[in-house]
Amino acid sequence: MKKFLLILTIISLWNVSAQTEKPNYKIISAQFETLYNNKDYAAIFSLFSTDMQKALPLDKTTELLSSVQAQAGKINKREFIQYDKSYAIYKTTSEKTVFALNMSVDDNSKINGFLIRPYIDQTVPKPERNDTKLALPFKGEWTVIWGGDTKELNYHVKDNAQKNAFDLIIKDSKEKSYKTDGIKNEDYYAFGKELFAPCDGEVVLTVDGIKDNKPGILNPIYTLGNTVIIKTIKNEYLIFAHFKQNSIQVKQGQQIKQGHLLGLCGNSGNSSEPHIHFHIQNVEDLNIATGIKCYFDRIIVDGKSKFDYSPMQAEKIKPQE
Repeated sequence: MKKFLLILTIISLWNVSAQTEKPNYKIISAQFETLYNNKDYAAIFSLFSTDMQKALPLDKTTELLSSVQAQAGKINKREFIQYDKSYAIYKTTSEKTVFALNMSVDDNSKINGFLIRPYIDQTVPKPERNDTKLALPFKGEWTVIWGGDTKELNYHVKDNAQKNAFDLIIKDSKEKSYKTDGIKNEDYYAFGKELFAPCDGEVVLTVDGIKDNKPGILNPIYTLGNTVIIKTIKNEYLIFAHFKQNSIQVKQGQQIKQGHLLGLCGNSGNSSEPHIHFHIQNVEDLNIATGIKCYFDRIIVDGKSKFDYSPMQAEKIKPQE
């Protein structure tokens, strides 16, 4: 669902303690739904308070609601959830999506504020995320080929430990990840690039002797290939996979600082081309671990500075200098 433009903030600052829908809200919200489905935006405008009409004239009201209608379609079902100050919150199921309709009604039964935004179910627990501040583990610009919370964005979501993982490669101006014909690992821009510790921690596992694959040929027996696992002071486990054979520069039990060289990007394990696999989990053992969503402290995403950000598929990311 695309972002809805919302700018109506004429509200009363009183609290509504009862969590049952008040009669005037029930009437006005039902009228709003009927008029919205009929695309009678002028009639909706007539439901506004005087101040509301000044803040959102008829042409702006029509523009806003037409945009919502185009993106969401007609309302099929609307369910009162609760009050937030003067706003009644409705879970609104439309033809194309589910959104929250937040509406404020004054003592004269006039709409004096409303908000339309994506619906967030507050009963669903938020995914665990990292507490440790993390830097990106590389220099230069890399492209996220798998990253996000859905199977379309990230095939790792099917695995409980790796569900928040990233796979990253380096692309050139033509969006290719290799030069020449891509037959050799050395043809790939990511192969041999240095990888660094994103934070302070203890190295709890290293694997370094697995051969690099020929591009296009996977090694499913040793899935992660050459690996480094770092335990942070917050007891989070950072997993790096597919290092180049015999390139790892740290040892099990070693205490390291942010920026410490870990090794070189390779193509070992269940990997079709040289790339970085990185994810965070709550315990060391991948067989019983649960993945933790990863946010990086300060990075550049598609040329823009981001703070506390979790990258997504197709984004180009690099450290903020």
